[in-house]
Amino acid sequence: MTRKIHEENERIKRRYLTFLREAKRADHATVDKAADAILKFERSTGCKPFKRFHIDQATSFKRQLEGDANSRTGKPLSKATIDGTLRLVKVFFQWLSGQPGYKSRISYADAEYFNLNRKDARIAHTDRDTPYPTMEQCRHAFSLMPSGTAVEKRNRAIFAFLMLTGARDGAIASVRLKHINLDEGCFYQDARDVKTKFAKTFTTWFFPVDAVYLESLIDWITHLRQDRLFGHEDALFPKPEQGLIDGCFATIGLSRTIYGNAGKIREVIKDAFINAGLPPFGPHSFRKMLVKYGDQKCATREQFKAWSQNLGHDSVVTTISAYCPVSNERQAELIRGLSIAICATRDD
Repeated sequence: MTRKIHEENERIKRRYLTFLREAKRADHATVDKAADAILKFERSTGCKPFKRFHIDQATSFKRQLEGDANSRTGKPLSKATIDGTLRLVKVFFQWLSGQPGYKSRISYADAEYFNLNRKDARIAHTDRDTPYPTMEQCRHAFSLMPSGTAVEKRNRAIFAFLMLTGARDGAIASVRLKHINLDEGCFYQDARDVKTKFAKTFTTWFFPVDAVYLESLIDWITHLRQDRLFGHEDALFPKPEQGLIDGCFATIGLSRTIYGNAGKIREVIKDAFINAGLPPFGPHSFRKMLVKYGDQKCATREQFKAWSQNLGHDSVVTTISAYCPVSNERQAELIRGLSIAICATRDD
């Protein structure tokens, strides 16, 4: 079924998305999210012209989002998802209120009607504790990963690499052999090739974790270079190569190309934990685990600063606030413990 469109709306949307991309320097993912949010609003009005905007359309759109379901899980949309969608549409209408032909029809204040109420906004922005695996759980899951085929060996190497670097899944999906220096024990996250957050370039030195992970990575790289004759520009974790076997499509080897996104990386890690009878932890949870581990092992502030930089953080504050939050209960325990220790010192 061909979707209904309004030509004038399409033209102004194109101008806005160009503004985001060229003037605000937003990346393609951000632009796509904005386009999707605006389209959802447009559909909620029956594709009426933006020039006929009324605040009732904003309130109706909010009610519609509250009744929508996640297409993947079937569950109602979370407050965070609703809030994010409304914010993208709000910014669009704020921009629209300053454009010729729209100034007299849409005021800047009209965009405020896309706000959630205070209660729902507070729920949407509440920080929640993210579950993460322990070092022992990771070791157990890794030990049960099969290694009979080339793809299975690659999957073990992905898990090992994540333990060694704590890299984001997008970076892992796009890494090439030239970015790994086994002699120095580091991963050069070059933003020209590697999909790093905010296109930041930095070096990650392998974390001091169980030696079995480094052994697995070395074995994998040796296999790629010596057995498959991979070069510097080839993928470290290549996609499988498909071909015909007995008239059916099957995996016949490994290509030399990187993945276009991190979907496969997430799938490999979650499957490893599920197959070990553990919760389906994702790649990002490894970063929290490594921060907790570093917090135990680092004896000085300088050491923890280096640990933080290894994860790509310019500030230790980012590392602590994002991955080492202190709960209210733990805060009380620590302060009471300090009070007892200080009083004991005074008595001595």
